[in-house]
Formats: sequence, structure tokens, C-alpha cells
Amino acid sequence: MRQHDFEDFTPRRRRSRFDDEINPVRRGRLTEGERERLARLREDAYAEPEIPGGADRYSTWDSAEHGPRPHPVWVVTDLAAVDTELGVLKTGKEADVHLLRRGLPGGGPECLLAAKRYRSSEHRQFHRDSGYLEGRRMRRSRENRAIAQRTSFGRNLIAEQWAAAEFAALSRLWTMGAPVPYPVQRDGTELLLEFVGDADGTAAPRLAQLRPEPDELRDLWFQTLGALDALASEGLAHGDLSAYNILVRDGRIVLIDLPQVVDVVANPGGAEFLTRDVRNIAAWFAARGLQVETDETAADLRERAGLT
Repeated sequence: MRQHDFEDFTPRRRRSRFDDEINPVRRGRLTEGERERLARLREDAYAEPEIPGGADRYSTWDSAEHGPRPHPVWVVTDLAAVDTELGVLKTGKEADVHLLRRGLPGGGPECLLAAKRYRSSEHRQFHRDSGYLEGRRMRRSRENRAIAQRTSFGRNLIAEQWAAAEFAALSRLWTMGAPVPYPVQRDGTELLLEFVGDADGTAAPRLAQLRPEPDELRDLWFQTLGALDALASEGLAHGDLSAYNILVRDGRIVLIDLPQVVDVVANPGGAEFLTRDVRNIAAWFAARGLQVETDETAADLRERAGLT
């Protein structure tokens, strides 16, 4: 190539690409303000939509297992409803119970619920669970091994077993007219139950908190005996009955805390659980002056359950 060829050569200008900087001022590092602006844009893009009325979540009715039909008229089933946490009603070894309001935003129908939430992997071992779990075998051997070894996965399964067992028992007992809260729904390890108390959120007192007069004491005993008879007729025992898991509202008892409900036929210790329920609750009534035939009552209930 000759010398003048180099002298006449002019480089061709490169055509702009779509990803080239349009504004030369924007080259280099972003300013602090620009980084903050971009961060806010990202947050807004992934932010959850605001829940109306300052509630904590939307209703979980659509994803949950429902209680027995027909649903009571007070149960809010509208999927546009929201749930608002109102505080803790009770803390326990296996579960905590919270007060929840479910209702439609803007003054629509609402109801108060007791939200019972079972602890799972962070809870090392459920209270005396080995005896209660007899007769509740899982179908898969891997799951049975996990439960037996109390692995994290196994404890999660146990928590869900407790929740499922209580929900099933409440559904069964409610259907037959036993004095238990209506089981609204189960979603994993959370149960939503009828709140037993006043409209202002005041829970009904436990039997243990009461000092009933003799006539009232006798009436409460016969109500409790009727509830035990209802369970026994279904082949069930409460499994941990005491004056602390019986509520009394307007003079009527309500049995609560049934995660450890025992199938007295399938469980080898069924008769013992049933007898212990009778002795525990009868001792409370006897300590307040009521004469109770404990052994005779237990024998009658074992016969009612088909154990003799």
C-alpha cells in the first residue's frame, strides 16, 4: 500500500448500539442518591400489596381444611376477609393460642377466633408424646423413623399430627353434639377455633378458676360426666383432662385442648387414659365437697367405650 493511501484513510464511525450510554453524564459510578432511588424501585417491585384495615394477613379460608357442615352462620368465609391479631390468650408447651379477628374491611361481618398454633422443629420434644402417639402410625416407613428418632423433620410431622388429630376429634365431637368449640379450619399446624368468651375478647374462665356453690358444683359435675360419656361412646378419651382445660361460659362447660385425644381401642393404654381422666377431674370436684364414685364412674365409661 502506498504512503498516500494511509494519509487519505479516515476510520469509519461505529454505529451506536442499543446498550450504549445515551447521556454521557451518566457514565461512571452511580451517585448515592441514584442507588437509593434504584433500591426503592426494587423494593416497590417486590413489595406485598398493603392489607386493608391494618390487618396482619388475608383470610386463609381458601387454602385450609374446613370444619363440619353446615358452617355456623357466624363463621366468615368470604375470601376478601382479613385476619387481625389481637393478642395472646394462652401459651403452652406444645402450642400457643392467639385471639384473632376475621372480618371484611370497611365494617362488614366479622368474628372472633382462637388461633391455636403448634410449635414444630424448634420444640425438642412434645409433652409425653410417645404414649399418645401409639396407634397413630404414618403410612411411610421414612416418616415413622423420623418420628421415632425425633429428627427436625419428625418433630414437624408430630406437630402436624397433633393439629390434625385435634381438628378431627373436634369435628367428630361437634357433629355429635359434644360440648367443644366449633373447629373453623386447619391450615398445617394452625387451628382456627370458635372463641369461647365475650364479644369484647374476654375469654371464658377455666373451671379451675371458679368457686361454685354446691348446686352449681353438682350441675358442673353432671355436665362433665355427660361429656366424658359422649367421648367414650365414640371410643375416645380426652387423654389429659383437668379443671384447667374445661371452660365455663354462662354455666355451661366447654372441653378444650384435645390434641392428645386417645382412641381407647387402638391405643394399648386406652383404658388407662380413660380411667386417669375420670380420676383427675373427679379429684377436683371431690376437693370442693362433692361426693363422687370415681371407680364406679370409670368402670361405667370403660364399658361404654367397649373395653369390657
